[in-house]
Amino acid sequence: MINGIEKIEIPPVDKETAGKMKQHVDQLTKPVGSLGQLEEIMIRLAAITGEMFPDLSQKAVAVFCGDHGVTEEGVSPYPKEVTGLMMQTFDRGKAAVNLLAEAAGAGLVVVDVGSEWEETPGSVLSARVRKGTRNFLKEKAMTRQEVVEAIRVGRETVRQLGEKNVRLLAVGELGIGNTTAGAAVAAGLTGKPVSSLTGKGSGVSPEAYARKCEVIQKAIDFHRPDPENPLEVLEKVGGLEIAAMVGAYVGAAEHRIPVIMDGFISTAAALAAVRWKPEVRPCLFASHLSVEPGHAVLLDELGFKPLLHAEMRLGEASGAALVMPMFETAVKLARNMAVFADLGLSAPQGEKN
Repeated sequence: MINGIEKIEIPPVDKETAGKMKQHVDQLTKPVGSLGQLEEIMIRLAAITGEMFPDLSQKAVAVFCGDHGVTEEGVSPYPKEVTGLMMQTFDRGKAAVNLLAEAAGAGLVVVDVGSEWEETPGSVLSARVRKGTRNFLKEKAMTRQEVVEAIRVGRETVRQLGEKNVRLLAVGELGIGNTTAGAAVAAGLTGKPVSSLTGKGSGVSPEAYARKCEVIQKAIDFHRPDPENPLEVLEKVGGLEIAAMVGAYVGAAEHRIPVIMDGFISTAAALAAVRWKPEVRPCLFASHLSVEPGHAVLLDELGFKPLLHAEMRLGEASGAALVMPMFETAVKLARNMAVFADLGLSAPQGEKN
């Protein structure tokens, strides 16, 4: 591979600590399994961090931004300039994710990996690999070197967050045209029909939606990406911010940081990361179920259930930020709830309700 990318070493999760947490959870004063997915969070956090009650007070939301050459084909109702305008909105603290991150007590890191905006706004980190991808209907979206560099940006972002003792991460994206790229990546990785993966994104008309599906199908037919080679899929039909999210997921797994996926596009990146490095999967959590039709398909591919069904489709890591407090709540319950022994009782052995 290129630039040392093959040197990735992902430590295994701590099954022993996870087993201890499972025993502890079953001793809490409640019917077995009655806290549902919160119990799974407790156990999986123990496995990832190696701690029974990890301190998740240091949290971060990472949003990766990039533009897409395929917007030349009329697949989005918004001009590509909106990517830069939204980065300015992030900089002013006025986007949805600014407020959601604040509500969750998380820091926000916005990274420009590939926008076409002339100048990256002040608080947005500039790590631009190139100004937007190429039009993948006509040529490869990126070179392999550009894919690798975007992955490096994501890994490095998470490494730096880890150095700041961040213990819980939410990942998302921004980029006009990236639901088209996300659907193309999903199609390339799964082989599913384009129509089952493609939604209306930011709100295209029926005619534009038909054009969007046509563009994606033609691109898949033209490039014929290998579903078992996720870097090739990214190279041919991906996005710079999608590749950066792949790197962020890998980086989180390297540093044993639990990482929350956002919606459709960030989950497409997660599937690419897991196809490339299967050891990433145990560190991932699904936040919500987007109304984008392909999201459920991707979650099924990964074997995850979303925590929320809130009919969201914003992106920006908004859904991932929204569920962050659930993780701290899960740890608080595990740490502070009484156990049956405190009541002089043994834990019940009944079925889950």
